[in-house]
This record gives sequence, C-alpha cells and structure tokens, in this order.
Amino acid sequence: MDEYSRFVDWDKMDVSAQSQDTKELTCTDFHELKQLARQGYWAKNHSLRAKVYHKLISNIPCRTVTPDANVYRDIVVKIIGKRNSSSLPLPEFVDNSLIPTYCLNGEGVGAVRKIILCIANQFPDISFCPALPSVIALLLHYSKDEAECFEQVCRILACNDPSKRLIDQTFLAFESSCMTFGDLVNKYCQAAHKLMVAVSEDVLEVYSDWQRWLFGELPMAYIARVFDVFLVEGYKVLYRVALALLKFFHKVRAGQPMESDSIQQDIRAFVRDITKSVSPERLLEKAFAIRLFSRKEIQLLQMANEKALQQKGITVKQKRQNVHLAVHAENFKSEIVSVKEMRDIWSWIPERFALCQPLLLFTTLEHGCSLSRFYSHSEGHEPTLLLIKTTAKEVCGAYLSTDWSERRRGGNKLSFFGTGECFVFRLQPEVERYEWVIIKHPELASTGSETENHAQPASSTLYSSSIPSDRLSPFLAARHFNLPSKTASMFMAGSSECIIVGGGDGQALYLDADLNHGRTSHCNTFNNQPLCSETFQISILEVWGFRD
Repeated sequence: MDEYSRFVDWDKMDVSAQSQDTKELTCTDFHELKQLARQGYWAKNHSLRAKVYHKLISNIPCRTVTPDANVYRDIVVKIIGKRNSSSLPLPEFVDNSLIPTYCLNGEGVGAVRKIILCIANQFPDISFCPALPSVIALLLHYSKDEAECFEQVCRILACNDPSKRLIDQTFLAFESSCMTFGDLVNKYCQAAHKLMVAVSEDVLEVYSDWQRWLFGELPMAYIARVFDVFLVEGYKVLYRVALALLKFFHKVRAGQPMESDSIQQDIRAFVRDITKSVSPERLLEKAFAIRLFSRKEIQLLQMANEKALQQKGITVKQKRQNVHLAVHAENFKSEIVSVKEMRDIWSWIPERFALCQPLLLFTTLEHGCSLSRFYSHSEGHEPTLLLIKTTAKEVCGAYLSTDWSERRRGGNKLSFFGTGECFVFRLQPEVERYEWVIIKHPELASTGSETENHAQPASSTLYSSSIPSDRLSPFLAARHFNLPSKTASMFMAGSSECIIVGGGDGQALYLDADLNHGRTSHCNTFNNQPLCSETFQISILEVWGFRD
C-alpha cells in the first residue's frame, strides 16, 4: 500500500480506488482542472488523489498565521494527553453532528476526534461547523499522518479569499445557506418542493439537512467525488449535488408510501443507500446538468438571507421557526384564500420573507375599486402579495418583489421595475406557480430606435421569453449588475391607467384602472394552462404585505 494508507481500512474501501496505475497530474489551467475533476481523473488512484488534494489545498489563499502540522504536534499532547480521545466531549460547534467513519480503521476513527479538538483550540472564532467532522474524516484517508490532515483542514478553514467560500463556520452562515438552498429548490426542484410542502410541517427543517446529506450520509465513494470537484470549483458544487440528490429522491420515491413518519428520515435513508439506485457518475452528471444561477447571483442571495436573519436577531443556534406556522390560523382572515392556501403560497416565496407574517394592506371590499387607493395602501411595502378572485370563481395572484412607489420613476408613462423574484400563480381551479418571465410594452420607446419601437406589435407585448437569462439576475435587481433598468427589470409595470405583472412560462397579468376587469396573456408555445380566463371580471382583490 502507498504512504497515504495509514488510516485506511482497505477491506471497506472501493477496490477500484486501489489502482496502482501511476498517473500524474501536471496541468494548472483552471478549466482543464475542472474537467478532470468532474471526470474523476484522480478518483481511481488513491495516491494520486492524495497528492492532488495536497496540491489544491496548498494553493488556497489563507490568513498570514494559519496553524500547520508543527502546531498540531505541539498542542495535541497538551490537549489530549494520555486520555482516550473517544471519552472527550466534542466542541459545541459540531452540533452533535454525525462523525462518519467512511473507510477509516480504528486509528483513523480516533484521529478524527483528536483533530476536531485541536482545531477548536486554534479557531476560537468558529461557532457552528457541522460539516467539519466529515471533512476531517475524508481527508484522513489521504493524509500521511494526523498533523498533515490537521494542516490541510486548517487551510480550508482559514481561507481569506472573499470570492471563495468553502465551509460555513457560523450559525448565521449555515442558516442562510439552508434558506438559500430552499430558494434554489423552489426554483429548480418544484416537483420535489411540492412533495416536501405536502408531507412536512416545516420545509425549512427538511432543507436544513442539506449539508448533512453530503457531509454525513453520502457513502465514501460519492462524497470523495463531490469533494474532488468542490476543491476546484467551490461551494456552488455543494448546492448542485444536494439539488441532484433531491431530484433523484423524488424520482425514485414518487408515488411510494413514506418509509417512516418523517420525510427527513426518508431522505437521509435514501442518501445513505444511494448505491442501490444512482452511481457517483450519474449523480454528478445530474448535478452539472442543472442550469444553476451564477456564483455571483447565489452569493448575493446568500447575503440577502443573512441580512434578513440578522434583522430578525437570528445569529446563533435556536429553535427554528415552523414555516407552516408563519401563517397563524387565528390571526389570518382572507375573503379569497384559506389558511392552507396561504401557507402553500408562503412555501413559494423567498425564504427570507417566509419568516414574516402576512398583513392585509388593501381589499376592494373595504377600500373600493380604485387604482389610486391600491397604490396608496401598497406603497411603502416590499414585497407584496396580490390575490384576485374572479366572478367565475377563479383564484390567481402574484408575488411582487418591489415597492409600487418605484413606478413614479417613469413619470406619467408606464414604468417598468421589479426583480426576477416576481412570479404569478393560480390556486383555482388548479394550483400552479409560473416562473418569472420578462414583460414588454410599447411604452418602452427609449430602449431602441424609432423603427424598432413601431415594429413591435401591441398584441404580443405582454410576454417575452426571448431575452437570455444570463443577462440578468434571477433574484436581484438589475442595479446589482450595472444593467439598464428599462431593459433588464421588466417584471412589474404600473401607471394611472393599468397594472401589468410578468409571470412565467409566457404568462402575464393585466389589470385595468377600475380594478373591475383584467386579462391575461398566454404564450401558446408553452405546454401549460393559462393563469385564468383571457378576460375576466374581478370579484375581490386583496394586497398583502409582510410583517415582522
């Protein structure tokens, strides 16, 4: 066996990982390295993977004073002494996490605890890091001794490149990552999300497990392949793989009864036994087939979620709020939707606002059918929720990410604003949520030449899916990306004469100034049902805000 076999129980290790093929890795180009990592170039040679890990981790930019192997040799005797490491309590920041043994031998299992305790001694600023035991256990398979493993983990923890996020080390960072994952599931795994909402009282509690799926439940052969790519590409890879796991879980278990009383436990069991249904190659293939948002956009979303948690005072571990209870039955009364329907809508909105309570701002039953009163009651609130019940008993609505006062920037002209978090939905006769799409309108005269302006037919101006999504942020305002707002923020529009909301899959909603009539635009190129009748009469309209 090679020099990196000290802590490995080869009877447990995948036999393919024992290949003695003497491959070397000499490339330094990022794109080439990324392809090799995804293809598993060093996955079948234990020694090569160890050397690649050492090389990649050595290149991580770190704080000037980062503990190294010599520090470990100096402190391990003082901290552990002659005591059995298994009898020593672990630091609170690992949160009683699973300490996976993977393919470690007895010495390796004991070494994990020793390294955790020494890291706690050297990193007093770490307050919450449940992924740490798994990372240590994994790297021990590819380390010559405990000190080398300690140094590699320290470099990962001490990374000081603001653009390179690696492991969450505070509860705020961890919790915001769970909220961000929930947002991504809502966007990319809608079928699975619908299942979570149906069978779980608290979807956030389910999504809080996303790191445990990776750093705890995934078998060794799988997490090692994920870690290969993670060291090259960073944190975004973790989101990708977790989304892929959820997609496979839904596909494999669709229509089957739950195996336990908890969807959380079912997902954990599925990931633990993933070898029965999905290979590591298929898992990564699925993960990288997801057209995920850019790293910058995900970072901005994570920052928004962190800010929301800070504003709520949630910065240390505490009992998680039950999202389904965010809409309290005793305090909620709508003439359009039931408590259950409002809770379903709450499961669609961005996680940072799911912490809030619904607050009725405007209703035509009390405030009359006046667009000016609609604006006066809605302005100053961001985001808002629009609910409509038609005389034909149809129920639809829209989540509106931006304050309606933004419409004033356009003067008397129809003004476009909003972000890609806007969406429209239907509750009756069937439940359907439509992803956002940019809307167009002939009033957008200043964005192009006169010829272009007159060439745009009015009949096709309420929807568009032609602008490539990589030009704008799916979550945040165009101002974050220095894009011209008139061409990049076309999700909401308002004037003294009408309101337009761009929905998704070719859907858009148009309301007249009297708030009595409306119409929808539906692109026939999409295989879905329209939001509601093409023209409709409004029975009741409500606007809801979000209260802390």
